[in-house]
Amino acid sequence: MRIKITSLLAAAASVLMISMKPHQEDFIPEIFKKADKQYNFLAKQADVLNEFPRTTKDGKLVGTDEWDWTGGFFPGSLWYLYLQTANEETKDEAVKWTEKLEKAKDLDQHHDIGFVMYCSYGNAIKYLKDPAKVKEYKDIIIHSSNTALKRFDEKVGVIKSWNEKKAWDNETIWKYPVIIDNMMNLEMLCYTSDITGDPKYKKVAISHADQTMKNHFRPDYSTYHVVDYDETGKAIHHQTNQGYADNSTWARGQAWAIYGFTMMFRETKDPEYLKTAQQAARFYMNHPKLPSDKIPNWDFNAHQEGFKSDVDFTGRNISPIPRDASAAAIVASALVELSTFSKGKDKKAFLDFAKESLKTLSSPEYFADYKTNGGFLLRHSVGSLPHNSEVDVPLTYADYYYLEALTRLKELK
Repeated sequence: MRIKITSLLAAAASVLMISMKPHQEDFIPEIFKKADKQYNFLAKQADVLNEFPRTTKDGKLVGTDEWDWTGGFFPGSLWYLYLQTANEETKDEAVKWTEKLEKAKDLDQHHDIGFVMYCSYGNAIKYLKDPAKVKEYKDIIIHSSNTALKRFDEKVGVIKSWNEKKAWDNETIWKYPVIIDNMMNLEMLCYTSDITGDPKYKKVAISHADQTMKNHFRPDYSTYHVVDYDETGKAIHHQTNQGYADNSTWARGQAWAIYGFTMMFRETKDPEYLKTAQQAARFYMNHPKLPSDKIPNWDFNAHQEGFKSDVDFTGRNISPIPRDASAAAIVASALVELSTFSKGKDKKAFLDFAKESLKTLSSPEYFADYKTNGGFLLRHSVGSLPHNSEVDVPLTYADYYYLEALTRLKELK
């Protein structure tokens, strides 16, 4: 009997010790401390450049202006860091760089105003405790949403991404191109309907999401990058601009799809959006070409039989195929949220995958040391390999979605 009691006590102690082990997510506070320090260094470099940090070239910081699609990510990242660290210096930088974007409320040359204004001003509204500024910022968001609607054609049913543009085949002219990335601009429209009470903004977002759901997905829930429409709303071309081939799956494009439809389910509770997000996530997570560390190659089908690129890669060494940490960060953020809308095995699978991805991104292989990597957090992202642009470099949006994913994961606890 004494042996049994002793065994039971030992077992109970073992269970207690297991329950007292640190949570797997306890690495997050330390990451935020390191990230805050790195971004205060980056902010000083940005001040010298007087531009929004975008990437690096030959190890040196490359900036951009408020008319570029990436301008909102730097202030948006600063807001996530301020939320976690309460560092007043970080808040001051966030306010400064957010307000530098004000002119972009009239950005109508392309579709990306949601990226620019909602990642910056949207986060400022959430995390800045200043009623006067919050009201001012909301007015800017409303103005920005009205600008976004200028690129919406009710007959076509989608927001036009780019102006007329030639495809890589050097023959096809896209008249009304819409890229999967455009899903990311819809959150600002939904928010604007919420704060104004005017349903027209969300109505446009739903129309765009419905057309995208209909035309951007293949039967296996992989995605086309570019869909070109005619004046009646008929999809006439399915191609790529930043992926390997028209029929391949560009990793970041798949990431935008998972994130965008997860967000649209949150905003509408339409079960078709949830199904689309879940199926797109399963395609990504279960793809046989996904590396074991969960950081995808730039394109899932590069150099594979049955996928012919219109891009001439002659003389360019793309073996091994570059990884894209930005896609991994976007997916991780999306999956943390998607797990909260899912049940059973899906809920666990989505959350576990997000955690594994974030642990990899937080490892020395991807997370940069202080004052290295141009001041950015993550290494090994790809902007556009067909354009031979920003290959295996840090990218401002990789950092943004990485910090957002960590924030969402921490808030789950």
